[in-house]
Amino acid sequence: MAWMPQMIRRFLEKPGSVDLTRFQAVVTEAARLEAEVESRAELTPPEGHTVGTAEFCAVVREAARRTLGERPYDVQLMGMLALLDGNVAEMATGEGKTLSGALAAAGFALRGRRVHVISVNDYLARRDAEWMGPLYESLGLTVGWIGESSTPEERRAAYSRDVTYAAVSELGFDVLRDRLRTDPADLLVPAPEVALVDEADSVLVDEARVPLILAGAADPGQAAPEMAALVRRLSRGYHFEIDDEGRNVFLTPKGTDTVEKALGIDLYDHPGTVTEVNLALHAHALLTRDVDYIVRDGRVHLINPSRGRVALLQRWPDGLQAAVEAKERLAPSETGEILDSITIQGLLTRYPEICGMTGTAVAVGDQLREFYDLKVAVIPPNRPCVRADEPDRIFADSDDKVRAIVEEIAAQHATGRPILVGTLDVAESERLDLRLRARGLTPVVLNAKNDAEEAAIIARAGARGAITVSTQMAGRGTDIRLGGVGTTDDQSERLIKDLGGLYVIGTGRHDSSRLDDQLRGRSGRQGDPGGSVFFVSGADELLTAYAPDLALPAADPDGVVRHPHGGWTVGHAQRVAEGVHLEIHRNTWRYTRLLERQRAQLLEQRDRILHGDAGGRALAAACPERYAELCASAGEAAVERAARQIVLYHLDRCWTEHLAHMADVREGIHLRALGRLNPLDEFNREAVPAYRRLLDEIGRRSKETFETVDVSRDLADQGLGRPTATWTYLVQDNPFGSEWDRVLSRVASALKGRRPRR
Repeated sequence: MAWMPQMIRRFLEKPGSVDLTRFQAVVTEAARLEAEVESRAELTPPEGHTVGTAEFCAVVREAARRTLGERPYDVQLMGMLALLDGNVAEMATGEGKTLSGALAAAGFALRGRRVHVISVNDYLARRDAEWMGPLYESLGLTVGWIGESSTPEERRAAYSRDVTYAAVSELGFDVLRDRLRTDPADLLVPAPEVALVDEADSVLVDEARVPLILAGAADPGQAAPEMAALVRRLSRGYHFEIDDEGRNVFLTPKGTDTVEKALGIDLYDHPGTVTEVNLALHAHALLTRDVDYIVRDGRVHLINPSRGRVALLQRWPDGLQAAVEAKERLAPSETGEILDSITIQGLLTRYPEICGMTGTAVAVGDQLREFYDLKVAVIPPNRPCVRADEPDRIFADSDDKVRAIVEEIAAQHATGRPILVGTLDVAESERLDLRLRARGLTPVVLNAKNDAEEAAIIARAGARGAITVSTQMAGRGTDIRLGGVGTTDDQSERLIKDLGGLYVIGTGRHDSSRLDDQLRGRSGRQGDPGGSVFFVSGADELLTAYAPDLALPAADPDGVVRHPHGGWTVGHAQRVAEGVHLEIHRNTWRYTRLLERQRAQLLEQRDRILHGDAGGRALAAACPERYAELCASAGEAAVERAARQIVLYHLDRCWTEHLAHMADVREGIHLRALGRLNPLDEFNREAVPAYRRLLDEIGRRSKETFETVDVSRDLADQGLGRPTATWTYLVQDNPFGSEWDRVLSRVASALKGRRPRR
């Protein structure tokens, strides 16, 4: 009956969790082989068929010890086996995910599979590739990495390695560029085989709906500054309203009249102007400086909400980006026509096999299963976590909360205990810094404005007396060592442990419980002592946006809400927020999935043209006399080359136009709900015939061009020139899926509220 507790435990766990029994058995057997393997003078790299066996575990453990000076713990080997089995491994902070991932990547490569280890940024991709390089070399494998500054030659070399580390954005941009190549020799990215995703919850869930964009440069529009000046004169509650969740803004009838008088038009007779006004209003009312973005070096830089860092290369859709720049009275940045795009979810589902690792996977287990068919393997810590997580301290108003935070920091600092304060945005981190300095304390602030100093700040965050005020970035991917990095003995570390370890203070609950858990996880690594507490007030955006109808229980005279219902209310608001974000993710994927399928079908056709003579055969069948005439005068090889370029040009051009058309459809599709129609069904009803027209148009345009082209001359001079410059960026939210940034979704409300005209 020994199996009964295990079965009961699995029944009680969250859906999708993985039974670790078989992994434990393999690791136990590997321990018995360890002494024998350690005695070998030379290690023979394991063969592919042995990957995942006890012998394999013993060999790679010894390889890591010899090359890196690190002997993998049993739990690290279990994490490796969970990854090799195609799961997401949840491993706590400080448990050595990087090494587990490298061992798993080596295992896949030894099986003959090409592995892309996908990271969240260039720094981690390069650090991990270089750090784990000696391990791969000892196993007879090659490793490379790709960053934003990598040249095409460096990228091609990195992709040729057995294991390639890359930031998810760089991998996606290379895929997009390859989709527009006209010469097979120029292709960079090999066929996808295995994706091993670091920080899997962030990449697979938080950023899943983010589209990566390849654009052809164009001139920016001129309407944004005029509209920004107009909406500055509008007042909330009189000229416009914001919905309960703060995700949409729309004009009131009075606001509509004011705008129409200012512009001298009947607004809703000019759909383009409606869009421009709503974009300006969205930028004015819903996007906040030092919360959603910062202004640095004369440019708007978005802030990644789940990491707190500047989102490099990331921007909103062009119209909204221009509206924010106009709001801040900045010169408009480069804009352009979207040539192609792919969501991060679409990028990763190309891989036949996906696995990943993170510290917080169980909370998104249902989404990992729903969107990627992945299960979560919860790997136990090497040493039990002894961190003391206190209940939330809840206050009636924000002033009481901030005073209590300052008092708590001062009291803990007086003992010498290091403190990490996690704030919700840049503005809050700077306000708290001022309050602490007024109290005579000297915190170090880490936020999107000084993210270049992150590594140095985190290295000192565990030192005695350190006060680090940070946004959600907080050094994820880097451990905070007690006593601080650079300590020559263990005395400082012992002292900090005696003081209780690193103390984490959250100044408010995030929309996602995972972000709270990640902040807590900065403390208590590898069995170290530590503590954490979150401060919450009834005025926090989480409660006002997601539980506006639920009042907190009455506070005690000191301003603290101690009734148990207070904690329930906070938890309820967070669950509602998580539900909203999940529905946005689902909605995005519903609208994006059809376009992804259409693009996949078109890419199959494109590959046949690029790598063969499908283009020539198609035009020979469509224009037999012309084909024969050109072959006689220029030669069959020249005609085939020209036919390939003609069909590829029109295929890419028609796809660009298809994307623009479907973006326009998506803009106004929710208005059809007024007629009791399902917007998603209506979108699909538009998309399917539009795609058929796209295929017909490719054939028609290709035939028309082939009838008149001079194959002996440069085709670019005959109307087939491609963009002289292309550039890449990420869009903050998916233009085809996320409802909150669709500025026309509330036009219906404005229309219904307008008074009839005489």
